[in-house]
Amino acid sequence: MAFVPQEAPTGENSDQLPQTSEFFWKSHDGLTLAGREWPASHNANEANKTPIPVLCLPGLSRNTRDFNEISNFLQRKGHRVIALDYRGRGKSDWDPDWQNYALPIEEKDIDAAIDHLKLERFALFGTSRGGLHALVLGLRYPADRMAAVVFNDIGPHIEMRAIHRIAATLGHNMSCATLDGIAETLTRTLGPQFPVFGKDDWLKMAAQLASKHDGSFVMDYDPALARQFASLDDAAPVPDLWPLYDNLTDRPVLILRGEHSDLLSAETCKRMIDMHPNSQLKTIKGQGHAPVLWETDTHETIAEFLSSI
Repeated sequence: MAFVPQEAPTGENSDQLPQTSEFFWKSHDGLTLAGREWPASHNANEANKTPIPVLCLPGLSRNTRDFNEISNFLQRKGHRVIALDYRGRGKSDWDPDWQNYALPIEEKDIDAAIDHLKLERFALFGTSRGGLHALVLGLRYPADRMAAVVFNDIGPHIEMRAIHRIAATLGHNMSCATLDGIAETLTRTLGPQFPVFGKDDWLKMAAQLASKHDGSFVMDYDPALARQFASLDDAAPVPDLWPLYDNLTDRPVLILRGEHSDLLSAETCKRMIDMHPNSQLKTIKGQGHAPVLWETDTHETIAEFLSSI
């Protein structure tokens, strides 16, 4: 695959529309991986300071569309924004070996993307699994490279009840004849996490998670992802991720938490804030795991945080 740009918008209001394009890069083992870039809008920044580029990493089964709205907003603020599809998600190739849907392999893919994009200095925006990647990337990319982190509903401690909830639905109900059918499934499975959502909100989420293939709407990930959770063992030792978070105390951190999140607890957030001298927390009302990043208030919080980097 080659670089496929989206046609630039035209017309008298074209300068107000998001300009974005897909890009592709190769993994170390030959897969074609996909991402989306929102180039910096240079006329958006009135100050002389160049806004920091932002690298967005999605959740376990999610894709770049989760970042459409926040990326459009940050682009208008002058940021270059990049979002990646992990292998087996979105427009990236599926891996023939499901065991490669693992954090260490994905980290190699992320490193290859950073090299492909020639990202010298950037802020990392990680939703759920993307935040786990941020913890590890902080070991390889010092503060003069990965200058700040936004954690979207993720931290060094994950509540097991959320893992079991995710495992119970991952890889199931992968397709429906209509987008409404996908939305109804999401309402059943995620309703307690997003009690304020109405029908239009669920349809909007469905359009982010699924796309049309051969006449049906299909979730945009390889169902083999679910095999990672086939043998969950609550008694197994849990890796201590707090030292990785402590390693990030030399750069600013913003923590976003959904008010109803069952994955990131208020107690974990408090510990994250207490141990980091340059951290801040925003709780997003009415949402759970993971916040959808649609609200202007959330956009402004993120933009203000990034403006100080």
